[in-house]
Amino acid sequence: MTSVASSLRGLCGGAVHLPGDPGYDTARTPWNVTADQRPAAVAYPADADEVASVVRAAARAGLRVAAQGTGHNPGPLGPLGDVVLLRTSAMTGVTVAGRTARAEAGALWVDVVEQAAPHGLAALHGSSPGIGVVGYSLGGGVSWYARTHGLQANALTAVELMTADGTLLRADATREPDLFWALRGGGGNFGVVTAVEFDLFPVASVYAGLLAWDWREAPRVLPAWLAWTATAPDAVTSALRLLQVPPLPHVPPALRGRRLLAVDGAVLGPDGPRLVAPLRALRPELDTFADLPPAALPRLHLDPEGPTPVVSRSALLGDLPAAAADALLAAAGPGSGTSLTVPAELRQLGGALARPAPGGGALPALDGAFALSSAGIAATPALGAAAAADAGRVVAALAPWATGSQYLNLTAERVAPEAAFPSATVRRLRAVRAAVDPGGLFVANHPL
Repeated sequence: MTSVASSLRGLCGGAVHLPGDPGYDTARTPWNVTADQRPAAVAYPADADEVASVVRAAARAGLRVAAQGTGHNPGPLGPLGDVVLLRTSAMTGVTVAGRTARAEAGALWVDVVEQAAPHGLAALHGSSPGIGVVGYSLGGGVSWYARTHGLQANALTAVELMTADGTLLRADATREPDLFWALRGGGGNFGVVTAVEFDLFPVASVYAGLLAWDWREAPRVLPAWLAWTATAPDAVTSALRLLQVPPLPHVPPALRGRRLLAVDGAVLGPDGPRLVAPLRALRPELDTFADLPPAALPRLHLDPEGPTPVVSRSALLGDLPAAAADALLAAAGPGSGTSLTVPAELRQLGGALARPAPGGGALPALDGAFALSSAGIAATPALGAAAAADAGRVVAALAPWATGSQYLNLTAERVAPEAAFPSATVRRLRAVRAAVDPGGLFVANHPL
């Protein structure tokens, strides 16, 4: 395949790497370094014109194309031996005009947040500053404002997409409406997204922070948090985690090397202290909740920012009774013997996330009260195998309360599209793909 891919040499100003080239191993490596990606070539376009040249050249060579920004969830892509991996990390432009942002394919959420904040605006960004805007948006996007404003996918107002013949389309509510519908939740199945436009929201300050207890307090705190989430208004979006915190420099000293239960989140509006008071009454040993500027929120969750070997499993869950809390603690809490760095994380859903967005896309809402994820660091194959087994046990323990749906942005293994969408939605997504990419040139993680 290398001889075929050699026809791409000279494209992108020479930023094309083939197997055996000195820069190939670095170029092929995603953020989640557990994925051993070995594509036929890796190309770094600087703009939409260079994307078009790569797409056309790949088609002529009989190769397929997979776009990748950061590579946070590369596992579902599968084998890439006949694929040109199109890394968009050089396309980082971000502009803010009025209450709309435009972000190029390789822009990160930190870029958007920092540009929006001086205007008193916030984006529906991810929980890490290094998450890519485009991949997150195409797959849904659950932010710290999600229960008020819904999924980031449905905040999109336009998408610029390179099709299989190298044509740049603009899809919005009036132009290419079927494609625009599919792109909002249907992932990267339809072409190479070169830029997205989306709504920003007026937020000058948000009451946000983190509360932490020793994880031996989990039998007391977990049920109380679950009860609190049941009555919390849509202004509240929170997450609870059981953590075995590694001694890493970016971790605050009070958390470093500890086994903890942590609750973090954000409250919009003036009632933050009153709404957080029931959790404060549980006497956390660490409490950082305060009025914060929106620019502080991308690092609230303390996610690792550099390339990291991660193994994870996930599920969407309904309401969790006492038996579910007991099952979670048995699988992931003190005494479980788990090897995981994040034995369990429950992200609070509901609110606007549960109500189909008016005029929304292929993923107008999420089916569940909580998103469960379980993750470990896989620094070696043996550690990766142990993490996969332990994470699988956590998800299996909560299976009686699972909704049966998957949220693909958190799903690190390839699953059938019917696991994430109703069958009618899958049929419509496939029809859009057949119209825009009839030859199946493009490869997406979570393909249709």
